[in-house]
Amino acid sequence: MIAAIPYTTFPEINVGPLTLRVFGLMVAAGVLVGARLGGSYGERFGVLREDSYRTGTLMVLAGIIGSRLTWVATHTDQVKNPVDVIAIWQGGIQFSGGFIAALAVGYPMFRKWTKAQRWNVLNGYAWGLTAGIALGRVGCYSVGEHFGRQSDFFLATRYDGGKVREPTLGDVQLVKGMTFHNTSLYEMITLGALFVVMTGMILWARRKGTEVKPGTLVALFMVYGGIERFLLDTLRVNDERLLHMTGAQWMSLVMVPYGIWVWLKVRPEVSKLVGPNGLPLDLPVPEDGSLLASTEDDSSDGEEPEAPDELEAPEDSDEDAEVGAEESEDAEEPEPAEAEADVEDEQPEDEEAEPVAAEVEAEEADIEGSEASEDTVDGTDEDEKDAEPEPVESGSEPA
Repeated sequence: MIAAIPYTTFPEINVGPLTLRVFGLMVAAGVLVGARLGGSYGERFGVLREDSYRTGTLMVLAGIIGSRLTWVATHTDQVKNPVDVIAIWQGGIQFSGGFIAALAVGYPMFRKWTKAQRWNVLNGYAWGLTAGIALGRVGCYSVGEHFGRQSDFFLATRYDGGKVREPTLGDVQLVKGMTFHNTSLYEMITLGALFVVMTGMILWARRKGTEVKPGTLVALFMVYGGIERFLLDTLRVNDERLLHMTGAQWMSLVMVPYGIWVWLKVRPEVSKLVGPNGLPLDLPVPEDGSLLASTEDDSSDGEEPEAPDELEAPEDSDEDAEVGAEESEDAEEPEPAEAEADVEDEQPEDEEAEPVAAEVEAEEADIEGSEASEDTVDGTDEDEKDAEPEPVESGSEPA
């Protein structure tokens, strides 16, 4: 043996007066990191982060429950009382059962998204799931489970002590100084490498102003993860087997062909539904015209939208203005019917004014007549005075 990695389990860590169980802590960290990555990724394609978080969280919870129940069903010899069924903090989950349960819960939720959105969101979930499983394997490594057969491989671990979940290597009792394949460590390394590759693909695509094609990360996870898990389970010595294969190996026989089908069939078809920028062409827009989610700035939530810039007037705006002016002039001219109505309204006032004018003229005529009669009387009196005989002088006698 050239070398070996010293290995002492660490199921608990003390932080002051607190005692934390590493397995439960790492599983929780895997859930949070996976949900965060999947939610932020799906938001770029018009899916609200809350919807993506809710779907991802329900799938993770279903996966944990399914993986635990599958483990209990295949490790009945380690279940001593009802508490052991739910004692997940002590370790003990199985990938195949969790994967099936997560898909069963998530499938109805995927249906509400468009085809392009669905496969883009699944890309994000595959990215987040890879990180989550890698962190979860740290928990498995801490409690001492998923051991393989004895080996002098350079990545083999040398048991130096500590409480373990699997005290044997098959039929051989585990003792200090023994070296063996530790598949939890191997899966941490392989899935960590896959996560780095996925992250590089995402960053490279965005650097070019686009996104990873829908379904790409899903296919990569299925093919790579299926092959990796099938090979690692050939090293395990404490897992239950059916026809010489573990449950995860049977699941891998489905994952790999499915991943190839997604890569060759689904990926080219769905790629036609996205634009050059990688966003879905069938992205739904609400009635108010706003996008379902921001794809550029996560900090814009809650801010009032800015007022749109003024639109430039079209070239034929002058002609439209002249036409509008002519229409306004036509609207100002009263229609014949309205003009006749105005004349009829004014006629009663003229009829009322005619009698008054007649009375005034009659009074003026009377005044003129009276003045004329007075002048006539004065003239007659003067004539009479002129016609009177002159008086006879005294002393003269009649002839």
